[in-house]
Amino acid sequence: MTPLPPISRDDREHIVRHTTEVWRDLAGANFFITGGTGFYGKWLLESIAAGNDLLGAQARATILSRDPARFAREVPHLAARREFSWQVGDAADFTFPDEDFDYVFHFATASAAELGSDGTAIIMQTLRGTERVLQFARTKGIKRLLFASSGAIYGPQPADLSHIPEDYRGCPDPTDSASAYGEMKRISETLCVSSGVDCVITRGFSFLGPYLPLTDKFAAGSFIRDALAGGPIRIYGDGTPVRSYLYAADLAIWLLAILVRGRSGIAYNLGSDQSIELSRLAILIAERALAACTFERQKNHGKAMDRYVPDVSRARHEFRLTIDIGLESAIERSLAYACSLGSGEPRGNATTMRPPT
Repeated sequence: MTPLPPISRDDREHIVRHTTEVWRDLAGANFFITGGTGFYGKWLLESIAAGNDLLGAQARATILSRDPARFAREVPHLAARREFSWQVGDAADFTFPDEDFDYVFHFATASAAELGSDGTAIIMQTLRGTERVLQFARTKGIKRLLFASSGAIYGPQPADLSHIPEDYRGCPDPTDSASAYGEMKRISETLCVSSGVDCVITRGFSFLGPYLPLTDKFAAGSFIRDALAGGPIRIYGDGTPVRSYLYAADLAIWLLAILVRGRSGIAYNLGSDQSIELSRLAILIAERALAACTFERQKNHGKAMDRYVPDVSRARHEFRLTIDIGLESAIERSLAYACSLGSGEPRGNATTMRPPT
């Protein structure tokens, strides 16, 4: 396994520049994190490390993981940091550590891919994990828990609704096995707000940035992979589904701000409101990679939603949060990081790159 390089200095400085006030409230905090080895988790750990290095935040974290040794091989620069402790275990049945904690980030969940067509056991295991984490939060008397939910809880976005607000009352179709992920998140939200724990909820949409898997599971990730391989860029379906992408450094800023400033028991959409068709996204990625790619349409065996774009005005208005890294810059930074994989050092601006020959 080739270790993943750190995020860029620009990304670290961007996060710190926009979280200075938040870190005043979080100085010396001790976090407990589930799902800390995933996409959200890696960016949270990078943010804590940046806050400590650049602001002297003196924050600590314990990360619950089924396989910390694997993470140490994958991301050694984070695993080896002294402010991070690791506990082996599963969210559903972990042993409570002896020390006290201030905040909990509950990111651990089964992915939509893991659920497959018959994910009953995984759903129940994930819900048991949420119950166990809430029990832990009550026992420790933590100040606040942030639960990472998903925009999937809304179900299909109506064609006449350009952006989904948090008070939209749609829902997944419970008779469709593809709805299992969204239903699991809906139930977990209910468990959180009825637990007696001070909690806030984020409903994540789509993201770009380092640590995003370059697989077919993520359209943007697969487009980046295909472009850097010289193409063809494979587009599943007709390319007309509409998405929006928040860059991961802004994601990290929003997570920390919502933890500190969010209203208890309230959900906040987490994503970008700048929409784009997937076919146009593929073209932008090819252009930024300077790849003379062809585009190959693939039959879509799933049921991709036609539109998946959040209304983020609640977070914008309550916390004055902004999307500072636009889509084109997000693509360039993501390409630069993807090109650095295997080299151990992030490279320069993605617009200087050529596809492999």
